[in-house]
Amino acid sequence: MILISLILWYAVAGLAAWISGRWGNAWPRWIALGATIFHLVAVAGLWFWYPAGTGQETWLLQIDLPWIPQLGIHLHLAIDGLSLLLILLCSLLGVMAVAASWRGIDQRVGFFHFNLLWMLAALVGVFLALDLFLFYFFWEMMLVPLYFLIGIWGHERRLYATLKFFLFTQAGGLLMLVGILGLYVVHGQDTGTFTFNYLELLGTSMPPTVAMLLMLGFFAAFAVKLPVVPLHTWLPDAHTEAPTAGSVVLAGLVLKAGAYGFLRLLIPLFPEAADRIAPLAMVLGVVGLLYGALQAFGQTDLKRLVAYTSVSHMGFVLLGLFAGTPLAMQGAVVVMITHGISTGSLFILAGSLYERLKTRDMARMGGLWSVVPRLGGATMVFALASLGLPGLGNFVGEFLVLAGVYQVSPPLAIVAAVGLVTAAVYALSMMQRVFFGKEAEAWHVPDLDWREGAMMVVLIALIVAIGLYPQPVLNTAQPALDALQQTMVHSVPVELGLEARDPGLGIGSRSEAWRQGP
Repeated sequence: MILISLILWYAVAGLAAWISGRWGNAWPRWIALGATIFHLVAVAGLWFWYPAGTGQETWLLQIDLPWIPQLGIHLHLAIDGLSLLLILLCSLLGVMAVAASWRGIDQRVGFFHFNLLWMLAALVGVFLALDLFLFYFFWEMMLVPLYFLIGIWGHERRLYATLKFFLFTQAGGLLMLVGILGLYVVHGQDTGTFTFNYLELLGTSMPPTVAMLLMLGFFAAFAVKLPVVPLHTWLPDAHTEAPTAGSVVLAGLVLKAGAYGFLRLLIPLFPEAADRIAPLAMVLGVVGLLYGALQAFGQTDLKRLVAYTSVSHMGFVLLGLFAGTPLAMQGAVVVMITHGISTGSLFILAGSLYERLKTRDMARMGGLWSVVPRLGGATMVFALASLGLPGLGNFVGEFLVLAGVYQVSPPLAIVAAVGLVTAAVYALSMMQRVFFGKEAEAWHVPDLDWREGAMMVVLIALIVAIGLYPQPVLNTAQPALDALQQTMVHSVPVELGLEARDPGLGIGSRSEAWRQGP
């Protein structure tokens, strides 16, 4: 019941926050803050209890209850080191999203926190679901709260951004549903058992063409959510128009759902098909990290600049996942965690600036360091993290990805390394245009208050801690990555400069490794 409670806690708290809104705006805020803090403490306690790296068990906890047994649908939830890290990130950023909205949201406050908490509940469900029907249910459930968060509390072009976001993600989700149903039918015809159970679907025998078509349905959904260039165009608009909490959840968590889908579903379920498209996926990752960085440099809207940095960082994640080496996959997981912290923090700071200046136009800024030095100092830390400064968390992940990619494709690793240079260009340019240089207007605004300062202290401490000692993150994810590594079948074409990789342990051992329980 622990796993069910991790989802229900957010759902019940969201309903309580909505209902309490009739008695004033303070009640929903305090209910949401208390619920997210309690969830963070509970998940952190589970993390400390989890014997990371000390055993061979893939799954820490599982629960499997019949839901619609006639169709082979179960309430099957499980948690391992990978999902534990992402749920912990979800809890942390949930607290920050509520705190960041304390003053900025003053209309329909109860309904706002209802949508925010239900968004977190859906994300936790995605990270726990081991029944593909249940996974799809939570995957689609994410859309509705985020639709309202942007559409009601967003900025001037919020309706356009909401519609674009919804169409892109809904189209990808429908293609994944086709892939899920196809896998359900193929497995049923092959074994006589029709089920959506992820652990039973592993190792399903099917012709290569069928596997490729089904895999592409999953790939489309995860590529849109990550996002992969050229399916990224919804992201800058959604980020720019979303309220601060929406941007934090979108950048810090929703994008991670796409990466998690690649890791949890696509590669284990379709290892041969995933291996065939690995060279293309890696090239798309490199294109994304360079394109996102160059686009970020060209922006004048502060939130749009930060949005494009997400496209760049997620390029590193895609590159690491499909490189398939232990170092690259470890790096991809670290980038997922540190990107959530650093980019979520940049969106919080961008929102704080907007609350003070009522503009996101960097041409109207400049010289703000002397006006808001604490805000400028916090922004400097996360700008340096974004460009991959050694000693901060992002550097660890990006270095591991590049080291792992170099083992299979030195040319792609070298090109990807240019992304570190382009990141420095947009990060330092942002600092120059916003906080240094000539003062465009005479701003007289307050600096970070105690609430905002406390948030930044926590987030800075975390990004520095991971940068200096990433081992807890690596140890927690390692059993899950070891099991995933056994799914990798490696036959990559030489025309892209990719070296042959270890052939792995085959389908039978892959299925057995991922079925290990506590």
